Amino acid sequence: MSSKTKVLFVLTSAKQGWYLPEFAHPYQVLEKHIEVTIASPLGHSVVDPISVRLFKDDAYCQEFFATKKDLWTSTALLSSYAGRASEFDMIFIVGGFGPMWDLATDETSIGLIKDFYEAGKYVVGLCHGAAAFVNVKLSDGSYLLKGHPVTGFSDLEEEQAIATKVAPDGIPFDLQKQLNERSGGLYEKNPEAWQPHVVVATPKLIFGQNPNSAHPLSVKVLEILQGKS
Repeated sequence: MSSKTKVLFVLTSAKQGWYLPEFAHPYQVLEKHIEVTIASPLGHSVVDPISVRLFKDDAYCQEFFATKKDLWTSTALLSSYAGRASEFDMIFIVGGFGPMWDLATDETSIGLIKDFYEAGKYVVGLCHGAAAFVNVKLSDGSYLLKGHPVTGFSDLEEEQAIATKVAPDGIPFDLQKQLNERSGGLYEKNPEAWQPHVVVATPKLIFGQNPNSAHPLSVKVLEILQGKS
């Protein structure tokens, strides 16, 4: 990278929030190499408290949670970046349950992902962040995911996460099923739940399956940016 890559991190504004390692570890791996911009639909975001507890033994996650709250308690409005893909090199959709409620149907998010992809920018989705892709259509009317391998939080992981504790009325849709349908049957996952899985669909379209994919996904992204992969 001759100069710092400009990355637009997109966080959910839904009350279900984003998952701590899914923002903490990308930030940890990439921050020194990139220029960071953070946006969300409502200009603010919350971390899922369950993820704080589950990753209590992850030293960096706990440091991030304790010292970096200014990054997410107040963010730029996502709508302020509509039509501005040319100003960035990458859009990174952070996961957590929240994107299922807002980013999956947010017209600004959908439009930005389309614009970044069609402009040849890097487009990254992590875990439930892949929900933001299910309704993205390209200028020719086809789904962005069509014909591309993709991953995201699996049905088994959803079941084991006991999603009803996050959403008593259930989640808005079956993410694995939607990703598989939109891609044309190309959804993939690690055979073992909760184990890391990273999919480089194209050199500029990259996905991670679950919270434990956050660090290896970020390492892969950095390798790609540095021309090492």
